[in-house]
Amino acid sequence: MGPIEGIEHPDHRVEFQLSPGDIQAVRFGISPGHELAHAVRVLLRPQQHPLQWGWLRAVRDRLPRESFELLAAVIGDDGYLPDFLTAAPHWDMTPEAELAALRATALEPMRVDFGKMVLRSTGARQQALRGMQQHPARARSMIAEAWSVVWDAALAPVWPQLERLLRADIAVRARTIAASGLSGMANDLHPKVSWGDGAVRVSLRKHSEQVDCHGSGLVLVPSVMSSWGCMVLTEPPAQPTLFYPARGVTAGWARDQVEIQASLGALLGPARAGILLGAGTARTTSEVADDAGIAASTASHHLTVLRKAGLIGSARDGARMLHLRTPLGEAMVGAVL
Repeated sequence: MGPIEGIEHPDHRVEFQLSPGDIQAVRFGISPGHELAHAVRVLLRPQQHPLQWGWLRAVRDRLPRESFELLAAVIGDDGYLPDFLTAAPHWDMTPEAELAALRATALEPMRVDFGKMVLRSTGARQQALRGMQQHPARARSMIAEAWSVVWDAALAPVWPQLERLLRADIAVRARTIAASGLSGMANDLHPKVSWGDGAVRVSLRKHSEQVDCHGSGLVLVPSVMSSWGCMVLTEPPAQPTLFYPARGVTAGWARDQVEIQASLGALLGPARAGILLGAGTARTTSEVADDAGIAASTASHHLTVLRKAGLIGSARDGARMLHLRTPLGEAMVGAVL
C-alpha cells in the first residue's frame, strides 16, 4: 500500500502498534521523492494548495511538458501513490540517492504497483498505466528520466529552502522529545495524529488498518509540499512510515537565497547570516572563510559568536575543526523561511 492521503473520517484510521523495541526505533527521515510526487499534485490541483502559490508562480512557466505529463499519469491528482516512487526515507537522503534508487527498483513490485493504479484509474490514464505495467523496464527508465527533468525544473531551485524547513521541523520535534517525551511530540505532530496505549493513531479519509511494527520502529517524515494533511506507508517490505506537514510552511516559503539572507542579516549581520545559511553542511574555518570571502581570523570570530549563541556547533575531526548548524540554528533558519 502506497502513501494514503489523510483527511479525517470518523470511521477510518490507521493504528501503528509499537512495542518497547519499536519505541526505541522511532526516527525521523526526509523524502525528496515524496516532495516531488506532491509537487506534481499541487501543479495538477493548484486551487487546493494556497500555501504553495508563491512556489507555483515561479515554477509553472518552466515545466517540461512531456516529462510532467508522464509523471502526472503515474502519480495522479489524489489517492494512492505507488511505492516505487519513494525510497525509504532517512535523515541524509538526497535527491541523487532517491533517483538512483528509482533507477534500480525491482521490476516485479513495479508491475504490482501499476496494477493497483490501473484499478484506480479510467480513460487515457488507465490505458497509459496498463502499457507501463506490460513493459515495466521501459517504464522505469522513462519515469526515472522524467523524475530527473521535472526535479531540475520544479524543485531543485528551491530545494535548499525546502530542506531547511524539513530539518528545522525535525530539530523542533527532537527538542520536544527531550522536554516532553515521545508521546508529547507525537501528540503535537498534527491534529489528526494521537499517541496512547502503545500506539500512534492517524485519522484518514478512506482507509483503516492496524499495523504491528514488529520491532522495526516508525519513521516520521515531515513534508512541505503535502502541507494539508497526513499520509502513511504500511505495506512490507517498506518500514512503517507517517508523513506529516512540516511546521512553518507559509505562502512565502520559496523565497530565494538573497531574500532569506537579507532577513537573517537584519538580525545577525550580513556576514554571520551568510555563515549560518552555509552551515547546513560541516565546514572547516578555512572553508567558511573562503565561502564568505573573508579572512580566516574574521571567520573564526563570527563562528565564535554564533557558537556562543547556540546556533552553530563545532567539533574536532582529527586536525580539523568542523562547524555545523545546531537544532536551534536549524529552527532559526526555518523560522525565517
